Amino acid sequence: MKKRLQKWRIASLFAILALLLAGCGEPFVSALQPAGEVAQRQFDLMILSTMIMVLVIIAVVVIFLIVIIRFRRKKGDDTIPKQIEGSHKLEIIWTVIPILLLLILAVPTVTATFDFADTKAMDKKDKDGKTKDALVVNVRANLYWWEFEYPDLGIVTSQDLVVPTDEKVYFNLKASDVKHSFWIPSAGGKMDTNVDGENQFWLEFDSKKAEEVKDLFYGKCAELCGPSHALMDFKVKTKSRAEFDQWAADMKNVKKPSAEGDLAKQGEEVFNKSCIGCHAVTPNDSRPEQARQAPNLATFGERERIAGVMEHNEENLKNWIKDPEEYKPGNTMTGTYKVSDEQIDALAAYLMGLKVEEK
Repeated sequence: MKKRLQKWRIASLFAILALLLAGCGEPFVSALQPAGEVAQRQFDLMILSTMIMVLVIIAVVVIFLIVIIRFRRKKGDDTIPKQIEGSHKLEIIWTVIPILLLLILAVPTVTATFDFADTKAMDKKDKDGKTKDALVVNVRANLYWWEFEYPDLGIVTSQDLVVPTDEKVYFNLKASDVKHSFWIPSAGGKMDTNVDGENQFWLEFDSKKAEEVKDLFYGKCAELCGPSHALMDFKVKTKSRAEFDQWAADMKNVKKPSAEGDLAKQGEEVFNKSCIGCHAVTPNDSRPEQARQAPNLATFGERERIAGVMEHNEENLKNWIKDPEEYKPGNTMTGTYKVSDEQIDALAAYLMGLKVEEK
């Protein structure tokens, strides 16, 4: 008896913990706090399906209780109840009701699925071959970082996706090595990025919801892709359309940055000898995709995180340069070059000064 009580206590404790943890999370990374049309409709479908399931459970439990109470065997009553082999009325009822419930769930689900897959706006081009009335972003997933290319704007960024609010943003999704999955929990998704072929979909970011999280959302890889899969994060910065246009203009006008200070100039020399083959330091990078083997660092000094997961400060940057394998096992940067502690200090000073919006 004591052992049973102990088991029930442990089970109850785990149930309470699971309930508490289910409520944990931040609004900028929670699918249960939608911040756009896609996420809201997906959330509404989850609520609808949950309500249907709860309704069915309640109905079954009520019928079950009525049957076992009303038709239970009573003491001294040995009569055999009337045997009913079938009831057309009951059979029709328990056949029609599930069909109706499935239709209630299926119709909005199918409708939403086709709406989310509607990317015809991406095919409307002007005479210069640019998309007419839509913002298109090419997303390329790599081990373990993200690249975002704005083909109609001539801009390439990494790790930080910048989008306007209150309008549809269309995405071309692909991968350069293994299968990944693009997911911004608060905005909707997710969708696979494949090595062969492209997937397309759209998202919309609500300006009011964006204000609540200070215009910063988090994105993740949702497909197990290697030892650092859990560390393959990116940030989404939202702006009004006017602010986005200004950002795009600033990014397009960026020239090769000039280092300020002796240490940063030394770092620039080290960078040009050791890092420039893979990394770029201007967002208007015209190199072909195959040559972009590492994240674009044009806005490195403005980022929220180092390597997508570490707090953005000079000490963490030095640790990352010195031993990237410790922080992201299996990354492609490990072992590509060797630099001294003095060179690491200089590189850190140079990289922290790479800014476009903040001067």
